[in-house]
Amino acid sequence: MWDFNIGQAFSLMMRTLPFVLLRAAVYFGITLAYILATGAGVVIGWGVGAFGDEDFRATAMAWGGMAGFGVTGAVMYWLREYILYVVKAGHVAVLVELIDGRPLPEGRGQIAHATTVVKERFGQASLLFALDQLVKGVIRAVTGLARGILSILPIPYVRQLMGVVQAFLRMAVGFIDEVILAHAIRTRSTDAWGSAREALVLYGQNWKVMLRNAAWLTLFTYGLAFLIFLVMLAPAAALVYAIPGAWSAGGFVFALLFAWSVKAAFLEPFAVTCLMQVYFKTTDGQQPDPEWDARLEQMSSHFRKLKERAGARFGATHNGEAA
Repeated sequence: MWDFNIGQAFSLMMRTLPFVLLRAAVYFGITLAYILATGAGVVIGWGVGAFGDEDFRATAMAWGGMAGFGVTGAVMYWLREYILYVVKAGHVAVLVELIDGRPLPEGRGQIAHATTVVKERFGQASLLFALDQLVKGVIRAVTGLARGILSILPIPYVRQLMGVVQAFLRMAVGFIDEVILAHAIRTRSTDAWGSAREALVLYGQNWKVMLRNAAWLTLFTYGLAFLIFLVMLAPAAALVYAIPGAWSAGGFVFALLFAWSVKAAFLEPFAVTCLMQVYFKTTDGQQPDPEWDARLEQMSSHFRKLKERAGARFGATHNGEAA
């Protein structure tokens, strides 16, 4: 079935409680920002709609809500590098230390320690984000290989279900990029590009094991998130009725946002912890296979870019561009 230890993963999560609370504060804060901005937009639309009939008011409220939601989304887009750098990579850093049995500071000292480790390994937030985007591109290429294999298997109705299969595989690899970053932290490499290249080759040569476990974790994570969404529909609808005009779609949107925040704050780091267990255990003692290195180079332009930059420290330049 799966190769991760749920009890151990939960224990590791509890030992990194300061980061779990930081993630909760960040993602629930984002949800609150969406709710407040969307609600404010609806209220403004309701006020503007007073100058017209009921249809005009409904339209103004809808546009106001979408505007508030869109503005918040734009702000979150610009904050994504910071969230990756401080929240996600920082949490991965302390989890790696614990998995390898190294001592960690208590309380908020964990966050300061993780920030130092991430800065040493990856440099600035923008450069870590650039590396993460290349890693995701390579992972998508490996996932494409899995889709290709599935499409030629003699499974009834597999062609008709390929859309569902592709969507599921995209979700299943959503946690793996953080595992690749964990490899650079664990090996204490000063060449993050080269370490990511090595980690991706190891991932490629063990893709069946990694995707199988990622698939199980996707079922757990999105299944629980869906249950949370259903539970939150009623209180979210009650919140919407407190807004003038009772924006009809608001209950669905707010329940969806809350379920997303729980998933991002608690379920995703748990899934990443489980996958780190599997990756470290599976690749322990392995050497990168040159055939897989060549295969990835042929399959993915992102991997070729990664190879070009391997050997360059973050913050240096490569071919006139920031490495």
